[in-house]
Amino acid sequence: MSKFVVLTGGAVTDVGKGVTAASLGRLLKNRGLKVTIQKFDSYLNVDPGTMSPYQHGEVFITDDGTECNLDIGHYERFLDTNLGRENNVTMGRLYSSVINKERLGKYVGATVQTIPHVSNEAKSCMLEMGKKGYDIVIIEIGGSVNKYETNVLFQAVRELESEVGENNMFLIHVDLLPIIEATGEIKIESLQGSIQKLNSVGLMPDCVVGRTIKGVSLSHELKTRIARRCFLPGSEAVIQNADVETVYEVPLNLEKEGLDSLVIKKFGFDVPKADLNSWQFMVNNFKGHYPEVKICIVGKYTKVVDAYLSIEESLRHAATFNQVKAKIEFIDAEDIEEFGVEKFLKGAKGIIVPHGWGSRGLNGMIQAIRYARESKIPYLGLGLGMQVATIEFARNVLNLQDANTTEIDPNTENPVIDVMSEPKSLVMKGGTMRLGAYNCVLDPNSKSAKFYGKELISERHRHRYEFNLKYYEKFEKAGMILAGMNPESKLIELIELQNHPFFIATIFEPDKISRPNKPHPLFLGFVNAAKSVR
Repeated sequence: MSKFVVLTGGAVTDVGKGVTAASLGRLLKNRGLKVTIQKFDSYLNVDPGTMSPYQHGEVFITDDGTECNLDIGHYERFLDTNLGRENNVTMGRLYSSVINKERLGKYVGATVQTIPHVSNEAKSCMLEMGKKGYDIVIIEIGGSVNKYETNVLFQAVRELESEVGENNMFLIHVDLLPIIEATGEIKIESLQGSIQKLNSVGLMPDCVVGRTIKGVSLSHELKTRIARRCFLPGSEAVIQNADVETVYEVPLNLEKEGLDSLVIKKFGFDVPKADLNSWQFMVNNFKGHYPEVKICIVGKYTKVVDAYLSIEESLRHAATFNQVKAKIEFIDAEDIEEFGVEKFLKGAKGIIVPHGWGSRGLNGMIQAIRYARESKIPYLGLGLGMQVATIEFARNVLNLQDANTTEIDPNTENPVIDVMSEPKSLVMKGGTMRLGAYNCVLDPNSKSAKFYGKELISERHRHRYEFNLKYYEKFEKAGMILAGMNPESKLIELIELQNHPFFIATIFEPDKISRPNKPHPLFLGFVNAAKSVR
């Protein structure tokens, strides 16, 4: 059975539990241990797939087709591993499972209650992960101690500790340490309060990770005071996690603070210190002073932090490799509709239209894509960005003025984007949606094949509407290369334009598999083309 590291959050949310969990995972992996991470969310959605980005940021998609929390993206990027359905569990999924079991008579007539049945369901998910051969399973409990819904998850953690034993579980509590600007004093009262809340449900943290602003240092005296007031063994159990220039610097700082050593010491692993030389080299590159390249992301959710998190990270990965700094500007497609394309895109070295759903902002995206196509500005379309690029080309090159997607206009006479019939094996992966990893065969003469360095690739999908194969010949005759195709369904995966420095659009979401030390080939090519624009 694995050892378990559990992270809980303090009085406020979004204090960096996900990045802390991912960073600790990176450190433990670099010490030679086999590690995975599991996220438990307290909302009642079965998964975040139906949630608006305005509510919860981007929806991350895994190889197995799971729509999950964006923290899974942090886990994959830091650990350089592929995760799946068992790595993200929502309260909705737990309740759904319990209710289904009750309907099937699995509880043999018992009165089904939140505790013990739902908490047992959560504990079972944790224990099942512990049977998969990992040395350490890191579990992040979403939300804060003040959220009513997390009480069930805290109960599950308490039961887990009782079952596996105190020596096989390490509890980390992550909370904000605010500073009063007028006095420069760091306040610890909210941390004390959240610790007391944990204590009230039978949980005693082994250490505290205090989030602070950049430039603030926790003195030994302050760490000692925090340790005493939070019932910790000593000042070494108080870990500072300060704001940093790049998120990939966090593992380095946590290692200096000794977080991984605390975990190793309690569990008694005989492993060497983490070799972070290559990670340090990568971070130095991320912090390098490079010339800026202006990249405009024209989308629907541009006013929401984290709505396009994986795209931002993929751009940073590729920019660092190309020794430039991506100056990312988010532009609401509706603003382009109202004020025109020149106002926002003039001076852009590259344009991205990202994935999304619905009609809002469609005409603004079309204008942006036409601008990129006619002005020879590098363009990368992702998901919806591929669909809209197809519509723009059909309208302005093929003169099919009513060309559209049936998502928006079911009665269009030219449905260049439509729901296409698929083999049963594909349909089963999410109803009429394609979810998860699918193969794609690239045209050997395409730019994309050169970027990938191979012709058979696998990429993650999350969409319902496809390129309409009835228009295949018209598009190719007009100069659009249908450069990638799924070998099973013959559905179009990727399009390119001839006679353009970089115009590639994919129905899949390549940003979901980019890594800081392994930038995605298409993003590498896109940024390389963008930095060459004069």
